[in-house]
Parts: sequence; structure tokens; C-alpha cells
Amino acid sequence: MALRVLPVCRRRVLGQFLPKVKRSVRACSLSAGSAKENDDDGHHGQPAFYDIIVSGGGLVGSAMACALGYEPMLADQRILLLEAGKRKHLDKLPGTYSNRVSALSPGSVTLLDSIGAWEQISTMRFKPFKRMQVWDACSDALITFDKEDFVEDLAFIVENDVVMTALTKQLESIKDQVNVLYKSRVVKYTWPAATPESEELDEWTSESVEQTMEGPDEPCPWVKVELADGKVLQTRLLIAADGINSLARESSGIRTIRCDYDQTAIVATLHLAEPTENNVAWQRFLPSGPIAMLPLSEDLSSLVWSTSPHHAEELMDMSEETFVDAINSVFWSDSQRSEFTDTASSAFRSALSLILPTGSSVRQLPPSVASIDPGSRATFPLGLGHATDYVAPRLVLVGDAAHRVHPLAGQGVNLGFGDVAALRDLLSLAIYDGRELGSPQHLHKYETVRQRHNLPTMLAIDILNRLYSTDHTALVLLRSLGLQATNAISPLKEQIIAYASK
Repeated sequence: MALRVLPVCRRRVLGQFLPKVKRSVRACSLSAGSAKENDDDGHHGQPAFYDIIVSGGGLVGSAMACALGYEPMLADQRILLLEAGKRKHLDKLPGTYSNRVSALSPGSVTLLDSIGAWEQISTMRFKPFKRMQVWDACSDALITFDKEDFVEDLAFIVENDVVMTALTKQLESIKDQVNVLYKSRVVKYTWPAATPESEELDEWTSESVEQTMEGPDEPCPWVKVELADGKVLQTRLLIAADGINSLARESSGIRTIRCDYDQTAIVATLHLAEPTENNVAWQRFLPSGPIAMLPLSEDLSSLVWSTSPHHAEELMDMSEETFVDAINSVFWSDSQRSEFTDTASSAFRSALSLILPTGSSVRQLPPSVASIDPGSRATFPLGLGHATDYVAPRLVLVGDAAHRVHPLAGQGVNLGFGDVAALRDLLSLAIYDGRELGSPQHLHKYETVRQRHNLPTMLAIDILNRLYSTDHTALVLLRSLGLQATNAISPLKEQIIAYASK
């Protein structure tokens, strides 16, 4: 199913010059028109009504609210962002880097740029990298990814706090369009009752829902949101961005496929032994899981080390000096290689060089680590999760509420930002087509498009993590040959880069 995306320039023209699509809807006994002007905070009287509520104000939820607020075709929609925590904003950059960072793909940067957030990030700090080297601890196999002649950047390492600050600033600049409620914890969702009309994808419009409401005792066709402070809200469309333990997803009855990797990730901020250009992302596959070192500045990098929970406890209990020695050892040591796999890999590489003589890559040595930022070590559990559905009546899932992925490819937040861009365009298209915001026709298009992208990505990451988190001789040889074959086929590597850049 092809996705019709309105170009940015076309959307702006449409938003400025096309007449607004007339809609006759109401929130139970409250019309959408009067809701637009309604100042009730939802504590008493009629529940406060919004056209769209985004539940969850993390990176993806805030980006979603921003994207909706900057979309011209949605200019007459009343939008609310709910965030259970307090306002996240850095008045000034701290002297030390945060240990939680994201590797933003060019596609994610394009989204952030379209809502003005990337300009804010550019005034703070980020670090691009132009090359990525992935190699095996149990063999001499490796693969490198880079753009031709190192002209373009593969991705951008940005602290999550920096991205959050940029999004917060942009939300404040459109506060007339997007209302934000901080410290607003949702305790209950009430979902609209199914109607005969709602089962027909092309007929689920505001007019058909109105026809089911004969009186005040009839069930409400909107989503009702109850907050911990007693406020009650209603919305035509709830966008759930409330994380891996999504209350919206669970209470709606959407099932989730889960898998515990029995792995724990350790993050820390590393000081390199000497300043370098530091434009390479390093990742090595160990029998216990992958370890990655991502550039932050000329002399700082971010560590993400996936390993067993028991080993993670040992690493956390180590002194800083011993921990640094452990990092350098796993990046540099060849003690886990065997003569058998080296011989087989060498023979396979020689055969490949006869077929593809220009397909080899130059191996680089990673920088040495001198120390870590005190107190920067932290851990979090790893697992896989995927919602069986991304949509339900008047509900759509984005980000971790829809999918949870292993961090080895750095695609977690990028998948979420991809959700944001696709949903924004489809909601804009719904307005352009004269349909209800909660129209299943458009929401199911979103589900189809995003699952076609997210599922293959998650499956590939899951297979890689399982294949490379072992020292079994047969699997070591298999992955060694696979790495070398992929590395030798330049068009395949280019396709991988292009896919990950979306």
C-alpha cells in the first residue's frame, strides 16, 4: 500500500489557501466548535475536549506534539500533550555530558529540522560520525560503513537531554497551538463503544458517530482520559507515546509480543587517552553481547556495553580504573579467537578477493580509553517488544509504546521519529480528504507503512544480537563469513546505509 505524502511546501500552501474542512462533531453533549473555545480545565462541568491528545512527553511524544503543531493542515485542531514528569529543560549546558545519548539518523534530523528543533540542537552540542566499524571478537571478520569520500555524515550523536531541551523550546514557541500539561499522570482511559458504523473503515466519520448518540445516556464516542489530579479530558484521537509499559496500549487490549534478552546495558561517558578527530563509531561483538563506543567530542565518547546481568553487576562494582582496563581489553584483545576460525576466514577472504578485488575495507584500531566520568556508569535491562496492532478505535501507538528494540544498531528513537513523520503526514492527508482525524482508513495506512519498516528492522537486529552473542564455533564461523561477504559487496552495504538513514 503506497503512502501518499504531502510535500512540506504543498502542505503549507494547502494550509494557507484551502478552505477549512467543515466538520460537525461533538464531545458527547459538547460540540467540537465550542470545545475549541472551551476554557474548562476538566475538573468540573463538561470534560475539557481536545481534537488530539498526545500521551507521553518523552522524545517521541514531544516530537509528535511539535510536528502536529507545526503542520498547517492541522492549524485549527486543539492539541494537548500530557507529560507525567516535570518540564525538561536545560537552562545552560552542563560541563559534563549525559550518559544517555541517541544516534540520530539523517531521517530523524530531517524531521527535527522541519519543526525547528535541529536549529536549537545546533546551537548546543552534537557530534556527527562519518564511519562505523563493526568487528568480531572471536574472528578477524569486520565490516565498515561510510559515505563515499567521507563527505556525508552517517549519523549524529546527541544527548537525549539536548534533544529534549530543543523540543521543549519549540513547544513553547507554539503554545497557542499545542497545550502542554506537565505533572499530569494518566490513571485511566475509557475507550469509545464499538458501533456498526465504526466497523466499516470508509464510514467511520464524525457524522456516523453522531448518529449513534440519541441522548445524554448514550455511550460517548470519544476517548476519555482521567488524570491523577481529578481532571477528566476527552479527545477524538489519542496518540500513545507513553513508553514500553504503555497504559494506553494495555488498557485498550492491544497485545504485545515480548522477549527478555537476559542482557543488561551499561552506559558511561569515556575520556579518550588523547584527542582525535573522533568521527568513527566503534562496535565489537563479544560472546556476551555487543559493546559500542560512540563519539561525543574530540576527546570524549559514549559507551553502550550489552552483557549478561551477572557480568553487568561485576562491571558496576569495579573501581573506575579496573572498569577502564576492562573496556580497553574487550576492544583490543584477540584472546577469544581460534586458529580454526582464523584459517577458515582467511581462506574465504582470499576467495572473495578474487571475485571482488575492490571490496575490502581497511581495519582501524579504536582509541584507548583513559578514564570515565565519575558517576556516569548506569544500567538498564534489554528486551524486545512489538505491539500486534499500532491502532485501535481512536487510538494510535508511536515510539516505544509500539516497539522496543535492542540498542546495538541505535535505531530505537529513529524508529519512533519515523512513526512521528508518517503519522503527521497521514493526519494531514485525512484533513485534506475531508475525513475525521480518527478515521481508520488513514490510521490503518499508518500501521501498514510503519510495520513494513519497523518489523524487518527489529527482526534483523534481533537475529544479529542472537547470532553474535555466542562463542559457539559453528556460529562464530557463520557470522565471520557473513560479515566478510557483506563487507565485500558494496551495493549491499549502500542499501543497508540507505535503509538505516530513513
